[in-house]
Amino acid sequence: MHFLNTKFVTLFLVLALTGATKEKKHPLHVSTTEVNINAKEKTLEISSRIFSDDFEAILVKLYKQKTDLGNPAMKTQMDALVKRYLLSHLQIKANGKVAALNYIGFEIDHEATNIYLEAEKITPPKSVEVSSTILYDMFDDQMSIVHVVKGSTRKSTKILYPDKSFLANF
Repeated sequence: MHFLNTKFVTLFLVLALTGATKEKKHPLHVSTTEVNINAKEKTLEISSRIFSDDFEAILVKLYKQKTDLGNPAMKTQMDALVKRYLLSHLQIKANGKVAALNYIGFEIDHEATNIYLEAEKITPPKSVEVSSTILYDMFDDQMSIVHVVKGSTRKSTKILYPDKSFLANF
């Protein structure tokens, strides 16, 4: 009887997890942001990873433009949209001061878009605060996974909508 119950629970979970509607291609709305403190170069190296379908949907919704992150012919146009979006939805503070973020670029990696940013001339900070509202204007169940790395020390958390900030002290 226990075996039958286990099979039923497994089947139920499979159906529940794959039963996404046509509007939701995946049931989990998550982005990941990592901030690496590069003491030698005095920079913060930032990367964010967002599901490409969700990212394209929010870019279309906000900027009312054709969006195709994977189309090489649209790379310049997409760079402008990605930069505009990320710089308005991600803020990094080092020792309490807002870091000026430079957009480096983006790339498609399977079903996700990786975006790269950098802050220069940053004295290795004792604290880094990450404020992220990535996809908050699209989903009220958005989760942001944040990692801050300084040398061999890694501090991580998950931020659940509507919260938006994580402070890592070193």
